[in-house]
Amino acid sequence: MGTHRRDVRPRYGRIGAATSAVVVTAVAMLAGFGLFPSSATSPPPRERPAANAPGSVEVLGAEAVDAAIGVDIRNASTPGERRRIRAEDLLPADSGSGRRVVYSEAQQRVWLVGENGRVRHTHLVSGSVYDNLEPGTFQVYSRSMSAIGIDDSGTMKYFVRFTQGDTGAAIGFHDIPVKDGQKVQGVDELGTATSHGCIRQKRSDARVMWRFADLGTPVVVTG
Repeated sequence: MGTHRRDVRPRYGRIGAATSAVVVTAVAMLAGFGLFPSSATSPPPRERPAANAPGSVEVLGAEAVDAAIGVDIRNASTPGERRRIRAEDLLPADSGSGRRVVYSEAQQRVWLVGENGRVRHTHLVSGSVYDNLEPGTFQVYSRSMSAIGIDDSGTMKYFVRFTQGDTGAAIGFHDIPVKDGQKVQGVDELGTATSHGCIRQKRSDARVMWRFADLGTPVVVTG
């Protein structure tokens, strides 16, 4: 019986696939040794805004910059809006730790600080024109949605009390009082001491304080 010999044809598809695999492997190895640029390089760092550009962070030195890292500032007047950190947003030195309210008499400013030590909100206030509050650590002991000031000084909302003065009158945070249908001060005056005992806030900021400072919340007062 005769023998039939089959023609042997090269399988170009397999040869091509094997060649491609070898090339890819070689390129990957060369890139690993730094001989080819890698497509996974890190993007160039973003440029910092100019020091006095609107919304920019002023260069404050290494310690101040480190203190600002991770701070999350929100504006109560525009719910949910985040804004760039400014110098005045930074917490005063030696202002405690953990979840707390910090009030600076010198800056007439309040900070609401979360459990992780990050500032959740900060705003200007108007504290007392009298020297009725010593620096120290206090606790919220009473809250009232509405209240009437002593000596017919007006009505107020979102009253968060944390201590008492020499006369036994409560000292705390609340919105700007209203007397005879008019606010006793303007919002533009916040940031200066104008009250007769308590710490006044814009209505939207007073709401944020009310939601944050429940009973027992530490309040740190700095000079």
